[in-house]
Amino acid sequence: MTTAVHTYGAVVPQAVHFDDLDAMGILHNSRYAVLVERATVVWWAEHGVSFTGGRPTTPDAFNVVREYQITFHTPIRGTGEIDIRFWLNHLGTTSAEYGFQVTSADARTVHAEGRRINVRLDPTTMRPAPWTPEGRAIAATLQRP
Repeated sequence: MTTAVHTYGAVVPQAVHFDDLDAMGILHNSRYAVLVERATVVWWAEHGVSFTGGRPTTPDAFNVVREYQITFHTPIRGTGEIDIRFWLNHLGTTSAEYGFQVTSADARTVHAEGRRINVRLDPTTMRPAPWTPEGRAIAATLQRP
């Protein structure tokens, strides 16, 4: 796949900085996960789900990544703006499966794509806990058709 075609979910621009690059001037593979994380955190914070003063603003902010899978297609060479496109493939009782693409800002090139699974935790027991109705309503706007 070379072109971003999804019209659902969210698109959050992210900057690639010089210190994100490896010795060959290519975005280091470990930075893709960081950029996807930053984009999803920005989107959820814009919807009231974040951490303020070291505390979650809602119970749904207390979640962890359980699984992460990525396929690399075309290297990102150098610095500049890229887009992180993400959506929900599935929202379970306690987990959420995101799909994502890392694309050029013009959406013509898909540099990488994959999925990640987050699990909401109870902060006391550190065991999976159900998403709140409010969190589910916000997440529904990301749902893949």
